[in-house]
Amino acid sequence: MMYRSVFPRDVLAELDRLQREMQQAFHISPSIRGIARGGFPAMNVGGTPQAVEIYAFAPGIDPASLDVQIEKGVLTIAGERQLEQPGGEATVHIDERFAGRFRRVVTLPDDVDPNAVEAKYVDGVLRISIGRRESAQPRRITIE
Repeated sequence: MMYRSVFPRDVLAELDRLQREMQQAFHISPSIRGIARGGFPAMNVGGTPQAVEIYAFAPGIDPASLDVQIEKGVLTIAGERQLEQPGGEATVHIDERFAGRFRRVVTLPDDVDPNAVEAKYVDGVLRISIGRRESAQPRRITIE
C-alpha cells in the first residue's frame, strides 16, 4: 500500500507566503518576537558591567531615516526600508528581502542611564551603547 499525503509537500512554504501577504496588506510591522523567519532588523542585545550594547543589522538603510528613542525604559528602533525591484520588465520569482515599515522594541534594565546613549551606523550595522548608572557600577570595597 502506498502512502499518499493529504496536504501538498510545501504546505509550510504556502503558509509562510500567506503570512507575508497578510502583513504587507495590513502594513503589519515585525514585533519584538519577529516574523516567521525573524524580525527586521535582526538584533543582538548584550551587556557589560558598564553598558548595554545593542546591534541592529540594517544594511541599505539611510541612517537619517532611522528613528531611535528611549522612553520609560524602552528602546524603540523604527524606520522604513524601500522596496527595490529589478529594473525593467523583470519578473520576480523569489522575494526574501524585507521591505516596508519596521519597528523593534527592547525593554531595558532599570540601571541604564538614558542620558548616556551613543548610536553609530557603520557598514549597515546600527550600534547603540547605553551606559549604566554610576550607582550600578561594580566597585571594590577596601577593608580597613
